[in-house]
Amino acid sequence: MQICDFYPGMTCGDPRFTGGDGNTFYFHGSKDRDFCVFTDAGLHINAHFIGRRDPSMSRDFTWIQALGIRFAHHRLYVGAHKTAKWSSDVDRLDLAFDGERVAIPAHTGAAWRPAATPALTVTRTAATNGVRVRLEGVLDVVANVVAVSEEDSRVHGYGVTEDDSLAHLDLGFRFVDLTDDVHGVLGQTYRSDYVSRLSVKSRIPVMGGAAEYLSSDIFATDCAVARFGDDRRDGISILASARAY
Repeated sequence: MQICDFYPGMTCGDPRFTGGDGNTFYFHGSKDRDFCVFTDAGLHINAHFIGRRDPSMSRDFTWIQALGIRFAHHRLYVGAHKTAKWSSDVDRLDLAFDGERVAIPAHTGAAWRPAATPALTVTRTAATNGVRVRLEGVLDVVANVVAVSEEDSRVHGYGVTEDDSLAHLDLGFRFVDLTDDVHGVLGQTYRSDYVSRLSVKSRIPVMGGAAEYLSSDIFATDCAVARFGDDRRDGISILASARAY
């Protein structure tokens, strides 16, 4: 399933986002750190960034290597294994639910659903390297593991090496039943009062303010803009829990 020409709620490559308002922007963050991409009363999503430093630049080239998804009291991890030589025939997906590794048969359409949380389903969109995560009435995510090609590395100076193809996730998100206090790198673009601070003069502008979104761990809810667990709208803090049981 192709993602990078997807609906609003997409992030691909050296992270290029298309927000809920339809505008496209980069958010670079920094390598080996975790950033809040979405936070609302009943759902919180952090992204772990990997990257390479170009000595001629003041920032890292970065990619999203994994997601940490929090809802109710559950934790879902969706990641890409570090990969030396890339082959699309080899599955590099890494999945875990509440700390336990998830194994899904390697064929398109194979699905996994935790017995205690039937509202959650993870389905393979391809035999390898593609899944769709659905949390009924809350979230729909398509995730593909991809690698930086040698040609892209040569053109852009990304620095692919023989022991690291920079395998990462291309992602498409769809959110359901948001509060109007939603935040995060991507989440804020779904607010009805969102006003973009991005430069309209740039071909693809860059969202700054990385410190606002920095989290201490892939499952931490301690970023400055965190909303998870907030009950500003009646019942929303238990929305996912009510649907999961």
